[in-house]
Amino acid sequence: MNSITILSNGQFPTEPYPLYLLDAAEGVVCCDGALEKLLAHNPSARPLAVVGDLDSLPEELQRQFSGLVVHESEQDYNDLTKTMRWVLREHPEVSEIVILGATGLREDHTIGNLGLLMEFTRLFDLGGRKVTMVSDYGTAFAITDSCDLHLGEGRRFSLFSADNTLQITSEGLQWPTDNVVFDAWWKATLNRTVSPIVSLHFNHPSSALVIVD
Repeated sequence: MNSITILSNGQFPTEPYPLYLLDAAEGVVCCDGALEKLLAHNPSARPLAVVGDLDSLPEELQRQFSGLVVHESEQDYNDLTKTMRWVLREHPEVSEIVILGATGLREDHTIGNLGLLMEFTRLFDLGGRKVTMVSDYGTAFAITDSCDLHLGEGRRFSLFSADNTLQITSEGLQWPTDNVVFDAWWKATLNRTVSPIVSLHFNHPSSALVIVD
């Protein structure tokens, strides 16, 4: 299996692109109560697994899908992290992971899950795997070093980091990030691509989050 889609229990997608990613997925893994939303969208759907502490999964569905439920009761990590861990453990061959439904509905979950994209680069050995978080409003992904991003011209672009020692010089953005000090979340947001390729140059390896739409 080359790619797996993780469906979290936030705002279920309604736009064509994220719905296409869900419907065309080679395999879907649900975070806890997200199974209920998947079945509302497609009653015949059968995920690879349902992972979580089961606090939001109705008992009827727990019984109906008992063979697919992976009960992770520890509370050190949230359901999305537990699901990511399961995917990497059970399907080490996967090269692409798409996360849907991880934002919306609750601001705390949205902020936490977006931050997890950066944390995943430290928690897991992702190798060359592509991990993206897609919603009706954009696509987010983490980067850890200098890179060229083939995004296309005229896209909204925001860049975040929790590392105030990180300096990122850029090419292909309307407002270069060369002098940005990453000591506040808003510092490199609301930018726009002015070239098909955006080049970012890190002064040292670190974690940063890119959101484009």
